[in-house]
Amino acid sequence: MNKRRRVYEGKAKVLYEGPEPGTLIQHFKDDATAFNNKKHALIEGKGVLNNRICEYIFLRLGEIGVPTHFLRSLNMREQLIREVEIIPLEVVVRNVAAGSLAQRLGLEEGKPLPRQIVEFYYKNDELGDPMVTEEHITAFGWATPQEIDEILALALRINDFLVGLFLGIGIRLVDFKIEFGREWDNEQMRIVLADEISPDCCRLWDIATSDKLDKDRFRRDMGGVLEAYQEVARRLGVLAGSPRPRGSGPVLVSSKPN
Repeated sequence: MNKRRRVYEGKAKVLYEGPEPGTLIQHFKDDATAFNNKKHALIEGKGVLNNRICEYIFLRLGEIGVPTHFLRSLNMREQLIREVEIIPLEVVVRNVAAGSLAQRLGLEEGKPLPRQIVEFYYKNDELGDPMVTEEHITAFGWATPQEIDEILALALRINDFLVGLFLGIGIRLVDFKIEFGREWDNEQMRIVLADEISPDCCRLWDIATSDKLDKDRFRRDMGGVLEAYQEVARRLGVLAGSPRPRGSGPVLVSSKPN
């Protein structure tokens, strides 16, 4: 078996050289991290669930014309993706007060925001991914004003779609983090959605109970992380032998700590 060349390894994924020029293989690990890797654990099977959930969401976004780096699924843990130039920004879209926003502004967690809020964070683990403004982004050349406008438009479009998608399966999309990259075709460039969308980077609450179905279960030592991810995958219909549910009736994951 030929050894694959590792291009990059992050906290939750590994990128390998792809079979064709301009492609990469994205491998989802079972690592769970929080607080800039200060908290770490292995949760067997998490990578498989994130891969399947991400594949489903990226395919659905592609159907409505959102450009992404996703090409196709390779196996239970890996996807073939386009190689893109990652823009060093984490883009966070918020619909409900939670996490750092609630802490910073003294807001009640769970309170709907007056409108969607988009925040930018500079991707740098050593600095703790600090929040930045559009002035910082353009001053330091991380993105142009035109690229920022395109990123904002795509982020809000993705949010609108995901809110409806999750609402249809009884889940409230509180907030989520996404990343973008530049895809080059000779001299032509376009902004595409990259990285992943999964319970690792979304806050997902059950509508009826506010039960957390995301990585906050790991951050807050609530237990039931894998079961929560399985519940999201089951409701989306991406688990083998689990058709996407219609109407009510999904079994909820307990929010009580183990």
